[in-house]
Amino acid sequence: MDALLSALRAAAEPTRLRILGLCAQAELTVSELVHILGQSQPGVSRHLRLLSEAGLLDRVREGSWVFHRLIEDGPGAETAQHLCRLLPAADPVLTLDLKRLAEVKEERSRAAADYFRRNARRWDELRSLYVDEGEVEDVLKRLLPATGVGDLLDIGTGTGRMLEVLGPRVGRALGIDLSHDMLAVARVNLERSGLKNLALRKGDMYQLDFPDASFDAVSIHQVLHFADDPARALAEAARVLRPGGHLLVADFAPHDLEYLRREHEHRRLGFGDDQVRDWCEATNLKIKEIEHLPGDPLTVTVWLAGKVGVQGS
Repeated sequence: MDALLSALRAAAEPTRLRILGLCAQAELTVSELVHILGQSQPGVSRHLRLLSEAGLLDRVREGSWVFHRLIEDGPGAETAQHLCRLLPAADPVLTLDLKRLAEVKEERSRAAADYFRRNARRWDELRSLYVDEGEVEDVLKRLLPATGVGDLLDIGTGTGRMLEVLGPRVGRALGIDLSHDMLAVARVNLERSGLKNLALRKGDMYQLDFPDASFDAVSIHQVLHFADDPARALAEAARVLRPGGHLLVADFAPHDLEYLRREHEHRRLGFGDDQVRDWCEATNLKIKEIEHLPGDPLTVTVWLAGKVGVQGS
């Protein structure tokens, strides 16, 4: 009763109801909400604080930015969702809010397009060196169980592509990345996907901000060759996997293209099966399947490992 009354008191104000409706549609910063609502920054910040303290909104820090979204877990989640369903769709104020929200999303899209335009050459050059990415995605989808995966973590999510590919097969999917620019691109892509079970956070693959055994599956797609310490990254992924959980890793097989170090910041020139197997076994993971997808000249390897700890894992 106390939690419910606190949530209702926090929401019982027109601007705060508008904020709930907007944050049900997208993750938004204070400055974006100021633009949409046409109110002062201190006022909007106060509304956000009250809604967060009442358990209706979730605050997610990404560097110096903070994103706000409707809470998904906890005693306030059902109340927040129910309040949003009660908002009148034909209300002229809410209609204008949604129009301005569309403008914010369009500005995000322009920024993402500019980022890709500036960096397109390096991605196009890399993709020309190996098998079509669609083949890699087909293998990842086949290796991930079609049912029984509740929570997925995608490490180094980049553009969020793995969330789009694997999201329909899981209950919830969370992507983390250290790059603010890449998260901005991913946020636009995920909004376009229409999937509601996807989320993004800024995070470090060496220090995942999650308790042990938090996820049923972890994916690491074309990330390890950038890592100073791939073994440590795999160990951290293993830590957050639940017993019986699945680790999917896609990366290059060993190669000798030294220029990828100089021009594309690759730290490692691919990985051998025995190397990955040793790293996995050192962290209570067991390799279950390996797929090699030859390209010209790079081969992509997909490793599926299971977290040891339950019968059949």
